[in-house]
Amino acid sequence: MPELPEVETVRRGLAPAMEGAVILSAEVNRPDLRWPFPQGMAERLTGARVERLRRRSKYILADLDRGETLLIHLGMSGRMTVSGDPLGQFVHEHPAAQKHDHVVLHMDNGARITFNDPRRFGAMDLMPTNTAEAHKLLSVLGPEPLGNAFHEAYLVARFRGRNTPVKAALLDQGIVAGLGNIYVCEALYRARISPRRKAGRISAARVAALVPIIRQVLRDAIEAGGSSLRDFRQADGELGYFQHRFDVYGREGQPCRTEGCDGVVTRIVQSGRSSFYCPRCQR
Repeated sequence: MPELPEVETVRRGLAPAMEGAVILSAEVNRPDLRWPFPQGMAERLTGARVERLRRRSKYILADLDRGETLLIHLGMSGRMTVSGDPLGQFVHEHPAAQKHDHVVLHMDNGARITFNDPRRFGAMDLMPTNTAEAHKLLSVLGPEPLGNAFHEAYLVARFRGRNTPVKAALLDQGIVAGLGNIYVCEALYRARISPRRKAGRISAARVAALVPIIRQVLRDAIEAGGSSLRDFRQADGELGYFQHRFDVYGREGQPCRTEGCDGVVTRIVQSGRSSFYCPRCQR
């Protein structure tokens, strides 16, 4: 599933084609994805101007001039792509319609925005913009890891007394929004913290040091266009490149990259997910 860097990469790719543009027509080619689409979604989108495109955790939010916000979640295999965009440096011709093109937005600037999702685990919803944060999918989220509300004192307080492994604590979307398996593994490696360690037993100084490390991992991944492991593509159809810079994720059995360390990257399973780490470096 795309994590924060992948979703932010898609948002940035969509923004030039969508922000300020009017949706001339909206095609909704099925009644649902993971959940049913909101009633009359095509009619409610048609004629609306996109005032702003933003991100909350792993959700893309398109604020419309009609006082509604379109919520988009990519799910496991969802892609949002731009074609025929006259605002970009390169113009991608409109491709032929594909089997899993479930929602298509035709913009007044000539761009076409296509949501394609073979597994149909994605989602779209419409909600009042002024109460968007109260939406059931957004109201449970913790602070953004790149925002001001996520800081050293906050994370130290949230970890205090917590008996769950630090890996699970960082994946808890109520503690920090948008982090997923890949970037938690990479952040814990840079912090030299074992994913097995209990969150409440890590010193306050080491917990505090995690905050800038998490931010830097995410910034590095966004700069590289995210990570393409299976289905993820950027809005122009290109792959992300951060997977070529993984220090531990997916490198089971390979040498640790820490200078002077003779350890080997190990994979363990925690709560049904793979954790990759170096047992020598990460304590």
